[in-house]
Amino acid sequence: MRDDLQPGQFLARGVCRHLASHGFSVVEEFVPDRGLRVDVMALGPKGEVWVVECKSSRADFQSDQKWQGYLEWCDRYFWAVDLEFPTELLPAETGLIIADAYDAEIVRMAPEDKLAAARRNKLIRKFATHAARRLHALRDPEAQLNAWA
Repeated sequence: MRDDLQPGQFLARGVCRHLASHGFSVVEEFVPDRGLRVDVMALGPKGEVWVVECKSSRADFQSDQKWQGYLEWCDRYFWAVDLEFPTELLPAETGLIIADAYDAEIVRMAPEDKLAAARRNKLIRKFATHAARRLHALRDPEAQLNAWA
């Protein structure tokens, strides 16, 4: 296991593994719009878009002032936390995932609030571009890509 990862990144890894096992494509640290960066953006097999914010501690959650801005960029919004996290702090109207570095489990399904078609189309194109650029950077780390989004 990589020891240079932060606690939230370990949670994100478990979340990504779990969602991928259910047919989702996942990207960590995705920017849906200027000033926003979600921990995990997941694109489901039917085109559904989920956002998962990973919180490693009470302080991490309480310092997050932007999470409500993420709601307009997904069909379902989830928190991912570990077993020790005080889940009573999390808003009941959001989804809940319990995770560790290896896997995760959805314990409360998030309510669905479908994206508008135009926003979904824009977001899926941005997701695909972002994922392709990340793959390219892994395959060719010396490439000069100026248009990172």
